[in-house]
Amino acid sequence: MSPDNRRLGILVGGGPAPGINGAISACVIEAVKSGIEVVGIFDGYAHLVKGETEHTRLLGIDDVYRIHSQGGSILRTSRTNPTKEPDGVKTALATLKELGIGYLVSIGGDDTASSASALAEASDGEIRVAHIPKTIDNDLPLPGDMPTFGFETARHVGTELVLNLMEDARATSRWYIVTVMGRNAGHLALGIGISSGATVTVIPEEFRRSQVDLADITDVLESAIIKRRVNGQRDGIAVIAEGVAELVPPEQLAEIPGVEIDHDPFGHIRLGEIPLATILKRQVQQRFAERGESFNVIEATMGYEFRSASPIPFDIEYTRTLGHWAVTFLLDESPAENLKNGGLVCMLQRTLTALPFEDLRNADGTPKVRIVDVDSQLYRVAREYMIRLESKDLEDEEMLAKLAEATGMTPAAYAARYGAAAML
Repeated sequence: MSPDNRRLGILVGGGPAPGINGAISACVIEAVKSGIEVVGIFDGYAHLVKGETEHTRLLGIDDVYRIHSQGGSILRTSRTNPTKEPDGVKTALATLKELGIGYLVSIGGDDTASSASALAEASDGEIRVAHIPKTIDNDLPLPGDMPTFGFETARHVGTELVLNLMEDARATSRWYIVTVMGRNAGHLALGIGISSGATVTVIPEEFRRSQVDLADITDVLESAIIKRRVNGQRDGIAVIAEGVAELVPPEQLAEIPGVEIDHDPFGHIRLGEIPLATILKRQVQQRFAERGESFNVIEATMGYEFRSASPIPFDIEYTRTLGHWAVTFLLDESPAENLKNGGLVCMLQRTLTALPFEDLRNADGTPKVRIVDVDSQLYRVAREYMIRLESKDLEDEEMLAKLAEATGMTPAAYAARYGAAAML
C-alpha cells in the first residue's frame, strides 16, 4: 500500500562520494515529473532526530538539472545514527511525518542503509524508503559484483595522485608510503595500486585474521623494499589500506606517542585520526637504523581528496540511473511483500532491481561487508605485478642469499625472520 502523503524526502548520510549530486538530481527530476513534491533534508539525520523541520528546502528541476557533474553534496551529509540516539528512530519518523513525507530516499553506505532499514521497519509502510548505496570503499555486497557509486571516480583520482608520487619517487630515489581510505575492505587501495603500478599494496584481507601485530605489517613493507633493492631499484611506492590499522590491537596503537583512539557515532574507530602512514614510516626507518643505515621515505594519506571529486562519466551515468530507479521503485503501488516498506535499489547485469534490507544484514543484525577475495584469480594477477617477498624467494638459494646479504643476516636467519611475510 502506498503512502497517502505525496511528498518525497531526500537525505545523505556518511562520508561524501562522487556522484551524490547526480543521484539527488535524478530523484528530484523523476519525482517532480511524477507529480511529487520533493523536500531536500540537510545534514542527514542530524536534525530529524532532534525533531527539527527547518533544515530543509523544496527542490525543483531548476535547482538540480545541472548538478550531476558536481562533486560534494548540495544537501551536505552527516554521520548521525538515529538508532544510536535516544528515541532517535521514533523522533526521526515523527519529524518526517510532520514534513508530510511519505517517501524517503536515503543515500549512503552500510551504516546509512542500516538506519534506513530501521526507519522503514518502524514506519510499517507509512513511509516507504529507498536506499541508494554509495561508498568509495566499495564494500557493500551488491549483486553481480557491481561497484558502489563513487568507487570508480575515487580510484581514478587516487591513481593519478599515486602516479605523480611514483615519478617523484623515481626522480629522488626514495620511497613513499601511502595510506588510502577503506575501513573494512581493501578494494580502493588495491584498485589504486593495480592501476598505478604501485610497487606493493597491502590490504587487511591478506592477513586472514582479526588481529595483526604492527611488526608483521612492517615485515611486509621492509621485505618488499629489500627485494626491490636486490633487483637494483632504490625507489618505490607502498599503498596501504587504512583498514589495516583496525587489525592492530588498540592497546598497541595507544602506546604510540601522538595516537589517540576515538570512535564515530556508529561505534567505529576513527581511522582517519590514526596516522598509519607515519607509524609505518617510523617502523621501517627504525629497522634500517638498527642496521646502521638511514632510509629516505615520505608518508602520505589519501582519501579526503577523493570523496568530493567531480564524478567521472561512469559514476554520472550510474547515479542518474539509480536516482531515477529509486523514485520508480517508491511509486510502485504493488511491490513484492518483502519490499513493501522499502529496500536498496541497485543494478544487476544492466537490469534495475531492488533488494530487501534484510539481505544486507548478517544473522546477528550487523551489516554484510564485501571484502576482497584474496583467493580469486583477479587478486592473484594483482599480486603478480607487485614486488614483495614470496615463498619462492626463500626457496631460491641464490635469491635468498642476496636478500640475506642485503640485511646482514644469514640465509637461515632471514628465512626465519621474514617467512611469515612471504606466506601472505
